[in-house]
Amino acid sequence: MNEWPGSDNRDRYGRGSGAEPEGARAMPHVRRGGPNGPGGPGGPVPGPGQQPPEPPLPPHLSPRRHPSVPQQGQGQAPYGNSYDGGHDDGYNTGQVYGGGRGGGQGGGRAQRPAPNWGRRIKWTVLTLVAVLLVTSVATYFWADGKLRREVDLSKVIDRPEEGDGTNYLIVGSDSREGMSDEEKKKLHTGSAEGKRTDSMMILHDGSNGPTLISLPRDSDVEIPSFVGSKSGKKYAAKGRHTKLNAAYAEDGPELLVRTVEHNTGLRIDHYVEIGFAGFAGIVDAIGGVEMDIPKAFKDKKSGADFQAGRQTLNGEQALAFVRTRYAFAGSDLDRTKNQQKFLAALANQTATPGTLLNPFKLYPTMGAGLDTVIVDKDMGLFDLGSMFFAMKGVTGGDGKSMNMPIAGTTGGNLRWDKPKVAKLVEQLKNDEPVTVSGN
Repeated sequence: MNEWPGSDNRDRYGRGSGAEPEGARAMPHVRRGGPNGPGGPGGPVPGPGQQPPEPPLPPHLSPRRHPSVPQQGQGQAPYGNSYDGGHDDGYNTGQVYGGGRGGGQGGGRAQRPAPNWGRRIKWTVLTLVAVLLVTSVATYFWADGKLRREVDLSKVIDRPEEGDGTNYLIVGSDSREGMSDEEKKKLHTGSAEGKRTDSMMILHDGSNGPTLISLPRDSDVEIPSFVGSKSGKKYAAKGRHTKLNAAYAEDGPELLVRTVEHNTGLRIDHYVEIGFAGFAGIVDAIGGVEMDIPKAFKDKKSGADFQAGRQTLNGEQALAFVRTRYAFAGSDLDRTKNQQKFLAALANQTATPGTLLNPFKLYPTMGAGLDTVIVDKDMGLFDLGSMFFAMKGVTGGDGKSMNMPIAGTTGGNLRWDKPKVAKLVEQLKNDEPVTVSGN
């Protein structure tokens, strides 16, 4: 018998005339309340005009399993009707809880937190500083290990008192150490055995700016008493006068320092020497040195062949430029002026960010120089760097360059102007501005 007036169970549920809806028969596991509960076989049967209950939700979708899901309004059935006087039967009304992706409680995937840029920047800066520090320390020890500390100034006797500032004796020797026959021919150095000084300069670095003073190799000097650098034997002074470069040829750097100090009264703090190969290598490593040559000149002995004007000299040309003397009327005096001019330009163009911050220039330049540079045993990299920047200051307008004051000649040697030399040395010792002029 059909308990639904005016309706056919076949029409209502789609098939058969059973009392149970098809959904209830198809999903018995979703019934709630037992056999006598709503929707069960023993449960209440809808009366006339009442809507049949909707099939209950499976347990895993029931709002009661999710405390965070808001409940239906109090006393209101899901469909505007109630079977038990306002009892919430747990049916879903179709509302969507929890929102879509990333929204609401318990719904979707958690959002990724925004990046902390301040923290990232801090760690990036710290990493760069650490890399720079490690690289700097490694470079220092690498360069310090290449310095050839071969000159022992403790062997120099009867030394003058120390003054203010720092005095470097810078020597360019004609050493051909490490050069092949082809390189000697290319650089026009000849093949003479041993080594001699091709140029000598005193660089004073003080509070009033650097002063660069050339000592002509033909300067007339007295050879004082000295202790042999190798023999340890003391040689008494005999009043013998000779050219300044002969002191180096006789007993090397120690006797040269002793002779300069004896004839000037100025204490030498550090000694620096570089040979032909190292000089040319430094110039090539930095890509050449730009020079402004006021007048064209040639010299077969040095290999010089220059036109007037601004030009960039490579290592071979630079060596020819600083060695030329027979092409000039002033001979050695004119050569020392060119040497000062070139060395100052070399330092000015080397001590630049483009070289110091470029490892592809810095390391070849340091390698070329340090492989052939000879210094005293007390000299460190910081002393060498200070000397280099002082050289740069000479061309930067912060210093002065000059020749040792000359009074005339004696037997073909250049005789110093002793009163002027004494005044010059006094100003250097006291670290005063230099007012003395040279030739």
